[in-house]
Amino acid sequence: MIKILLFIDYSSDFDRKLLLGLVRYAKENNAGWLFYRLPIYYVTMHGTKGVLEFAKNWGASALIGKWTDDTINFQKELNIPVVLQNYHHRSTCTSNLTGAYKETGKMAAQFFKKRLFENFAYFGIKGVVWSDERREGYEQEIKCFSGNFFCFEVEGQDKDELREEIINWLLQLPKPIALFCCDDAHALFISEICKIIGICIPESISLLGVDNDELMCNISDPPISSIELEVEKGGYMLGKLIDKQLKKEYTGPFNIVINPVRIELRQSTEKYNIKDPYVLKVVHYINAHYYSDLSINTLLTHVPLSRRSLEVKFKKIMHISVYQYILKVRCDYLGNLLLTTDRTLRELSIEVGFKDYNNVARTFKKYKRISPNEYRKKGNVYNPNGYA
Repeated sequence: MIKILLFIDYSSDFDRKLLLGLVRYAKENNAGWLFYRLPIYYVTMHGTKGVLEFAKNWGASALIGKWTDDTINFQKELNIPVVLQNYHHRSTCTSNLTGAYKETGKMAAQFFKKRLFENFAYFGIKGVVWSDERREGYEQEIKCFSGNFFCFEVEGQDKDELREEIINWLLQLPKPIALFCCDDAHALFISEICKIIGICIPESISLLGVDNDELMCNISDPPISSIELEVEKGGYMLGKLIDKQLKKEYTGPFNIVINPVRIELRQSTEKYNIKDPYVLKVVHYINAHYYSDLSINTLLTHVPLSRRSLEVKFKKIMHISVYQYILKVRCDYLGNLLLTTDRTLRELSIEVGFKDYNNVARTFKKYKRISPNEYRKKGNVYNPNGYA
């Protein structure tokens, strides 16, 4: 009997998706694994050595866990596959369940840049690898386009203990501002504070989190937009590599890198930093009606401008023509559907407003730099069978 010892918390959506992918691999490949979750409080009661002794006494075949104590080399002590879920840093002696943290930060910065923000902020935890590197990627990308960057990081304290300092920081930030949080829990914390002190989201602060935790994002008012990670795919690949190690087909530590795949848009990021009211109105109308038969004439019925005036104003502010912007928005929504459904490209193309199916793939590749099929295969959020 293959025994997999899990030292992972079930409380977060991230951990549940990870375990879902892991269990799916085991079932689809008839691995015959027995899972046992060791409660997180076990280490508080018995220490890291207690976890080690439990693993030995139970006869664990592999260990997947999250801990911060580096005094014990589990890999050396147990001589079984050991995978560490990163917290303070990446392990140098065991396999790592890690992430493309800097890429996640860059994705957030690029997202806000497209909404023409000039001021950017980050709220996170100092000394934690996934938060530190998300901040680094976010800040580096912002420097590339000369944005103004502000940061508040909690270090060694609970964020609730620093509530007054965080309130003062939020009040002093220039508005409007794009605020990226290290995860959805911290984004929800910011949302709750803003509600109390009267800062409007998204009008004054456009708020973005990470993990796309459905409960945390939707319990907020307004609901929080969030970067979705390929966590379930990571869990599946974790199962595959552990299986290879158990069968002696693969030796040595490995890294499972969980990538960001898309942004789940909700009301917290509806703000565009566009000062011209007519261009702003057109942008909002396109985003709300991208699936319909849009044309310049349709848009002109909503703003008191001539065709030439609208085209010139729009191109000057958005750095793209009205027609190109419509195509770009349709490609964004098409990309989202490719990652979250298994429906055909033809069906999805019609749904997002493309009338000429024969040109969809070419148009999509122009704006995404990758074909629809490659985009779906790369993201692979919906179809777990593609993980293998």
